[in-house]
Amino acid sequence: MLKDQMTPLERAKALAKGELVDRIQCNPNLSNGIARVHGCKISAFNHSGRTLADAVISTHKRFFTDGAKIFTDLFTLSEAMGAKMKFPDDDTVDLLEPAIKDISQIHMLEPVNPYKDDRLPIHIEAMKYVQDEIGHEVPCTALIVGPFTSAFFLIGVEKMTKLMIRNPEAVHKLCEISLKSCINFADAAMKQGVGISIAEPMSSCTVVSPKHFREYAVPYLSKFVDFIKSKVNGVSIHICGKTEGIWTDIADMGINAFSVDNVVDLRKCVETIGDRVKIMGHVDPSSVMYAGTREEVRRATIDCVKQAYKCPKGYGIMSGCGLPVETPIQNIDAMIDTAREIGYPVTDDKLEYLLSFEKYKD
Repeated sequence: MLKDQMTPLERAKALAKGELVDRIQCNPNLSNGIARVHGCKISAFNHSGRTLADAVISTHKRFFTDGAKIFTDLFTLSEAMGAKMKFPDDDTVDLLEPAIKDISQIHMLEPVNPYKDDRLPIHIEAMKYVQDEIGHEVPCTALIVGPFTSAFFLIGVEKMTKLMIRNPEAVHKLCEISLKSCINFADAAMKQGVGISIAEPMSSCTVVSPKHFREYAVPYLSKFVDFIKSKVNGVSIHICGKTEGIWTDIADMGINAFSVDNVVDLRKCVETIGDRVKIMGHVDPSSVMYAGTREEVRRATIDCVKQAYKCPKGYGIMSGCGLPVETPIQNIDAMIDTAREIGYPVTDDKLEYLLSFEKYKD
């Protein structure tokens, strides 16, 4: 079995300097699957920063991928602002009720205090543990749900969608209060020493039009990005679903890396904005990573690298979205082992050679 010759942090620093590294970067994006690696219930993350941190650390030590992410679900900020949650015993937290029922209650919303409100202190505690214990060998980040998406969960997705047409002023008020909460949480996170990644699933062209994205999301997402960049070197963004209509808008924000879903044209994304933004993605998290064989994972990974490795700003192997909780461990191994097979630098000949034979006989 091939082994890494560098730590993820050494690899990241070398790539930033344009130096040679041992392999292409790879981050499978486990999300709450880290509970399966660590051997705990997902619900344990809701009560203990130590347990959440231990699951992140266990996952890093199991796979040695190129990032350690502190994240549980999309609703930590909206919950801290008053939304009600469903708390399954061993599954991901989900939204039960938004924070307010109608726009007449907007005045009741207040920005979060990340050191006091609901589960945010648990996440802050976990960030400190993770950074202190493995930050010397792997880039550690807090994944924060962005201001536009969090605003949806304050009043409900259906009502927010209608407000974008009927009451633009209310949408801006919701996004503004959401932005303040994002900034408060990100500021507390960065004080723990971690970097910031942003998740903005409701910004997807699958959900809202590019016109509405530019009108309602961009002003607040841009301010959030600017705030983060004023504190640390860079920030990455993931947006689910189709995003072709907003690629240039994303690049215009000055982000460092953009994580794309498996439904986009990866090659076209690289051609469109790859001279300004590092691209990550887009191995199918469901039909390949969750339901596929190891060899299917290997070939899908190599295919993504073929499409994107010439990206001027760089490319990193990643699943198109967070992996399903029950994604087979052997498939995650197959992805990272494929990155080691590919090595660095990447060439067309090497990729064609790797595709010419099967490694796994499932």
